[in-house]
Amino acid sequence: MAATQPNILIVMVDQLAPAFLPVYGHKIVKAPNLLSLAERGVVFESAYCNSPLCSPSRAVFMTGQLPSRTGVYDNAAEFRSDIPTFAHHLRNLGYETILSGKMHFCGPDQVHGFERRLTTDIYPADYGWTPDWDRPLDRPDWYHNMSSVTEAGLCVRTNQLDFDDEVVFEAERAIFDLARARDRRPFLLVASLTHPHDPFAITEEYWSRYRDDEIDMPQPAVPFAELDPHSLRLRHVCAMDAQPFSEQNIRDARHAYYGAISYVDDNLGRLMSALHVARLDGDTIILFLGDHGEMLGERGLWFKMTFFEGAARVPLIVSAPERFAPRRVKASVSLVDVLPTLVDLAGGDAAALAGSIDGRSLRPHLTGEEGHDEAIGEYLAEGAIAPMVMIRRGRHKFIHSSPDPDQLYDLERDPGERVNLSSYAETAETLFAFRAEVARRWDLMRLDEEVRASQRRRRLVNAALTKGEHRAWDFQPFRDASRAYVRNTIPLDDLEAMARFPSVKGKG
Repeated sequence: MAATQPNILIVMVDQLAPAFLPVYGHKIVKAPNLLSLAERGVVFESAYCNSPLCSPSRAVFMTGQLPSRTGVYDNAAEFRSDIPTFAHHLRNLGYETILSGKMHFCGPDQVHGFERRLTTDIYPADYGWTPDWDRPLDRPDWYHNMSSVTEAGLCVRTNQLDFDDEVVFEAERAIFDLARARDRRPFLLVASLTHPHDPFAITEEYWSRYRDDEIDMPQPAVPFAELDPHSLRLRHVCAMDAQPFSEQNIRDARHAYYGAISYVDDNLGRLMSALHVARLDGDTIILFLGDHGEMLGERGLWFKMTFFEGAARVPLIVSAPERFAPRRVKASVSLVDVLPTLVDLAGGDAAALAGSIDGRSLRPHLTGEEGHDEAIGEYLAEGAIAPMVMIRRGRHKFIHSSPDPDQLYDLERDPGERVNLSSYAETAETLFAFRAEVARRWDLMRLDEEVRASQRRRRLVNAALTKGEHRAWDFQPFRDASRAYVRNTIPLDDLEAMARFPSVKGKG
């Protein structure tokens, strides 16, 4: 089986909006390794996250199921152990599954099907970040604020750099360990970085790749009086109006963000180089993707938590030149499609998953056939006061939340989403069809009740668990030093295999 199954490397990044990548047309950002990957790969031009927040989006990516099905509503919602992930599926198909980096699992299970996890997570695994829809005007101290912008700029070191340097080191090391191991199973390796997520701070090495005067600025903000209710709530939740910030603050934030993208790109290149020198690149499929985007000042908004393009679109590139010819795909797809795609590529029966998941395999898109053109979204976290859902299909995007006016955009004519067509007579039929589809797809009143009940339970449990002795759920990486380097407990042939790659047996 292993001889016909490809290895799979997934490089995931955090809060990277495709609009700021040269692969998608940006003229300033430098990301040569991504460009090289794209030139040999399939580039999805209209890929979306299904929930524009870290933990819910990553749970969708892992399970192929929307948040309303898994219960991973926000960044402090438990990811249940009985929900199959692509790591479970690929292990059943004979793969060795390895995770290095962030996945923002909340709850006691911190592996979710991965055979090995090489690092801890950068974010907590407890219920401390639970939103409270019962008190929408309260702003907890753990919410975003604008210090990421007002303090943007150069740094010598950050905890994010500490984390990502470790993630890439461990992933690179794993690649070489896999190359010289006696275990010949195919592998799935996920390397998940936290950059270019805010705070917007980067070292001189990456800051200096861009001149201050070449940093492009956001388009003019949407006038305050014209903002939709959800955007107004986000401005409150993220304290965007609590303190003034200057044009230079905005430029510095974007400058640092661009530098962080170059840092990500360098690390992607490092992993691609490791595959090459380990002689694994010929039969390894590489997926590069993000968990959600970043508004970066566009529309006057920052961070994510909205279904506007900056926050909801993600980069998605699949590179396997031996299997798929390079092409660009215009159809809309989403992270919910990753699990069935991986099962399909690994030799499993993706069609058998229909009904138990919400995604569909991207194989037709990869092979140049006609695939689906649809992305479905749910946002059930901070800043919302009721479930918010999105349908992206064809040229249109429809956003609905019961307390708010509907939003309908024609992204072919209006890529900046400045004209809400929901009150236009010529789009009445389209609007009616989307509203009817929302009614068929979701019981929003019941979902609202389930989200609020989950929040109340978690707040009670968290309050109790913070009293007395604390037992953390955070993942503790373990390395058995008795099996590392040169030890008398390791057979000589195994030591020789670990000591050098490639082997020199048979030479001389």
